[in-house]
Amino acid sequence: MALRNIVTERDPMLRKVSRPVEKFDRRLWTLLDDMADTMYDADGCGIAGVQVGVLRRVFVVDTGEGLTEYINPEILCRSGEQDGMEGCLSSPGEYGLVVRPEKVTVRAQDRHGEWFEQEAEGLPARAICHEYDHLDGHIFKDITHHMLTEEELQKLDEE
Repeated sequence: MALRNIVTERDPMLRKVSRPVEKFDRRLWTLLDDMADTMYDADGCGIAGVQVGVLRRVFVVDTGEGLTEYINPEILCRSGEQDGMEGCLSSPGEYGLVVRPEKVTVRAQDRHGEWFEQEAEGLPARAICHEYDHLDGHIFKDITHHMLTEEELQKLDEE
C-alpha cells in the first residue's frame, strides 16, 4: 500500500486543468493503485490525479459498488437533478449542498487503454461529476449553494 499526500485547496495546483493520459504503462498503474489506497485510507469515495499532485485526466471512484478507474473521461449525457451534501478530501471537514445531475453517462478508458461507457445515477453520478470537475480545475465549493455550518453538521451527526 502506497499513500500519497492529498493536495489541499490552498494549493494553486488544484485549479489547473489536467492533461490527457497518453501512456498506459506501469507508471500509470502505480498511480491508479496509489490513488485507490490514498482514497480508502482517507475514507473518501473518489479522488482525482490532481489531488495527489499529478495533472493527468484520471480519477477513481468507489461508492460501495467496487472501485472504478476512469482515464481520459468524458461525460456524454447528464439528466435529472439531485441536491445533496458533498465534501472533498482536498477540503477536510468542510461540507456544502450541491446540485448535480441525477444520472450521467460517462465514456472513459481503463488502465489498459480500452474504452468503456457507463451509466450511473444517485451517489455514483454525484461522485463522477465531482471528480470530473477536478480535472478541469474546479472544486465543489465553486458550485455549492450553501456551505454547512458547524451547528448544521452537528445536527446531522445527531440524527
